[in-house]
Amino acid sequence: MSDRRPLWIVVVLLVLGAVALWGSSGMTWGSTRLNAQASGAEVSPALLPTAVLSAAAIAAVVALSGWVRRLVGVVLVLAGVAVGFTAVAAGPPVTALLVALAGTVCVVGAGVVLVLRGGAMPRLGGGYQTPGAAKKSADPEREMWNALERGDDPTERD
Repeated sequence: MSDRRPLWIVVVLLVLGAVALWGSSGMTWGSTRLNAQASGAEVSPALLPTAVLSAAAIAAVVALSGWVRRLVGVVLVLAGVAVGFTAVAAGPPVTALLVALAGTVCVVGAGVVLVLRGGAMPRLGGGYQTPGAAKKSADPEREMWNALERGDDPTERD
């Protein structure tokens, strides 16, 4: 499996999870004493914040690496499980419950992939180095191109 594939899987799962949880928060989950319709956000207030967390986690997953990315995965798993339990406990109609649980599964799945494979995934700008930190190449022709990229004259002798 390519190192980039798990990153795209996590991003897609987080987008789907955020959309499903946000959509579920706007659905009718029940009625109040005055016969008014209660939305998912009113019955289960954790839906919308978890959707926002999932959307924000996309930027974090792309920008971070290592143990911090795995920590984001743990937070996503815990938040996903918590919102899943609150959704089931609220007892919404089947359609709203299925949408909420689909979002929960996506968020938890993304978190699990991050915990297991987060360290091996590439990060934003991970392939670039500062000119001072660039490694010396064994290829003399490549070294000449690197010198030109830095703005040095590769034909000058020190």
